[in-house]
Amino acid sequence: MSEVPVEEYLCTRLRRAEQALMAHHEAVLRTYGLTMTQYTVLLTLSRADGRSGAQLARACGVSQQSMATVLNGMQAKELISRTASAAHAKVMIATLTDTGRDLLDRAYQEVIVLERALTDRFSADEHRRFCEFLDRATATLIEQNPTAPAR
Repeated sequence: MSEVPVEEYLCTRLRRAEQALMAHHEAVLRTYGLTMTQYTVLLTLSRADGRSGAQLARACGVSQQSMATVLNGMQAKELISRTASAAHAKVMIATLTDTGRDLLDRAYQEVIVLERALTDRFSADEHRRFCEFLDRATATLIEQNPTAPAR
């Protein structure tokens, strides 16, 4: 097998794309006083309100401990409210406040500009195929992720 230059590795390209995406979103969100995790919480709650900290942590790809800190800060800013779950008294359920929804709506209007710019770079068929390729790459990355500690 011939050696492929590192700049041509798919993983390197995926990482560069992720870094560019995150840099854009973080710069936009900073103007609204939001982190990417906070934005993802707001977006998740806007699509399915009433989520536990554990559910939000999974949606954002962070630990439950980190999410607890994020939610405390968001509650202090009145972006979310939290109430005890009817099913489990120790579980707090987060919901979006009007303030949080308004902030999300304003931030989303700027974040979506990048999505539209990316979509416009591809024909409809290229976009469909690109999404299929990304989904296949994601599935492979998940499959290759070691789930058990090395022995």
